Amino acid sequence: MRRLLPGWLSLGLLVCAGTAWAQSAGNLSASSAQAIQHQEASVSHWLMRLHDAARSRSYVGTFVVTAGDSMSSSRIWHVCDGQQQIERVDALTGVARSTFRRNEQVMTFLPERREVISETRDALGLFPNLLNRADSSIAQHYRLKVLGRQRVAGLESDVVQLLPVDALRFGYRVWTERESGVVVKLQTLDAAQGVLEQAAFSELKLGEPVSLAKLAALMDDTRGYRVKKQELVKTTAAQEGWLFKGQVAGFKPMACHKRVNSDPSARRGNTLQWVFSDGLASVSLFIDNFDAARHKNMVRHDQFAMGATHMLTHRLGDWWITAVGEVPPQTLALFAQGLERKK
Repeated sequence: MRRLLPGWLSLGLLVCAGTAWAQSAGNLSASSAQAIQHQEASVSHWLMRLHDAARSRSYVGTFVVTAGDSMSSSRIWHVCDGQQQIERVDALTGVARSTFRRNEQVMTFLPERREVISETRDALGLFPNLLNRADSSIAQHYRLKVLGRQRVAGLESDVVQLLPVDALRFGYRVWTERESGVVVKLQTLDAAQGVLEQAAFSELKLGEPVSLAKLAALMDDTRGYRVKKQELVKTTAAQEGWLFKGQVAGFKPMACHKRVNSDPSARRGNTLQWVFSDGLASVSLFIDNFDAARHKNMVRHDQFAMGATHMLTHRLGDWWITAVGEVPPQTLALFAQGLERKK
């Protein structure tokens, strides 16, 4: 198995050598450009390995998520056959539930309510799938720093840190199993390097013979359950009458869906979700009709935080905007300020 560590170390030597060898402003500029290109290639290479590992490996494990005083744990089974991925996640804390995912199809079983929620959902940033796709532009907004090796869940792991180049995003400390590249531990860091949130396997078995057919059969067996379908219709913000005129460096629109409420008596209308991402962090803008009764306990501008996840609510005329993402609050403010209704 090819190792990435020697390549990362040689990157540091390359940068130092480039600086020492520069004899003029022109040479310095050229060597700096080469160093940046090398850095971006190394980050992209590392990210591609993570991207492939999370989707090509079968595994069974228990992972724990901590954010402040809150902790939750789950059991996960994951398998793929090259064409599709299926996983099952059983909550071990809180309300009993089992969530199955087959590519973008999600079925959440709630045994206490004898209910299944069926929906289509993107997998942006779900541990251990750190990346939804391998995006080379990530290297423009994060710098990679090698920290060494540690054992996690009994597995030898390489440790790296992704340092943001600006204050619009958080940093990350990532542990990957040395042979496979599977993410076994992830910390989200604030500007002072404090840990906002951590997700880590407490036990992990790679290469387990998980049956794709068995997981698929369990996912499709809804006998004795009432199935509630959350209908998401693909659309565009422009079609729905919205523009984003702000600029948040690195964040690109990824998807836009309209959640259609099939119950005409429900107070909640059709909610629009517009998703942006820089390849690692993601922000969702939820746009709904303002309802004085439903929003009476909310102020015109309000902010909430739990671990790395921040939320900002904002009234915009007849609309209620909710911005949610694992980004600093100032980033959410830029998204809220940049959203405009088409005239």
